[in-house]
Amino acid sequence: MNHRLHLKLEQLERATERLLASAEALGPDSAKAPATGQWSATQVVHHLLFIETNIIQYIQKKMQSEELLPKVGLYTRLKARFVRLLLRVPGFKFKAPRGVATLTDTGDVPTLPELRETWLASRRQLERLLNEFPGRQINRAIFPHPRSGKITIGQVMDFLLDHLLHHQQQVGRITKALRPTAPVLAKS
Repeated sequence: MNHRLHLKLEQLERATERLLASAEALGPDSAKAPATGQWSATQVVHHLLFIETNIIQYIQKKMQSEELLPKVGLYTRLKARFVRLLLRVPGFKFKAPRGVATLTDTGDVPTLPELRETWLASRRQLERLLNEFPGRQINRAIFPHPRSGKITIGQVMDFLLDHLLHHQQQVGRITKALRPTAPVLAKS
C-alpha cells in the first residue's frame, strides 16, 4: 500500500473508533433522535457506513477496467479542498445527495453493535482495495464526488475522514441535546 494511503487509513480508523465510542456511550439513547426530523447517533453511524460502503463498491468496479483513468484538473483539486474546508466548519450543513439521506431517514437502521461489525468488515475491504490499488492510477480520477467532481483515491480518503469528522460534531450535538450534563468525548 502507498505510504500516504496507509497513513490516511490509520487516521480514518482512529476517527471511526472515536465516533463509534461516542455513539455507544449514549447506550439505549443512541437510537433516539434529539428532536423531530433529526437523526439519532445510530442513524449518523448508519449514514457514514452507507457512504463508505458505496464508495468502496464503486472504486472496486472502476478498478476492474484496465483503462488508464483521467487526470484530475486544477479546478477539481480546488473544489475538493473547498469541500474539505466546509466539512470542517462547525455547524455547517450540506444537503445530502438524493437517495443518501432518504435511506437513513427510513428508520430501518441496524443496531450499533451490528453497524460496528459491518463497518469492521467494510473497513477490511477498504484496506484490501488500498493494498491492491495500482500505483499508476494513484493520481488519477477514480471517484465522482457529487460536490468536488472526479477525485483521486487520496482525495477519497481525505473525504471519508473529513465526512466522518463532520458527523462526529453532529454526534457531539446529539449527545449534548440528549444528556446536557454528560461530558462529550473530546477529539484527539
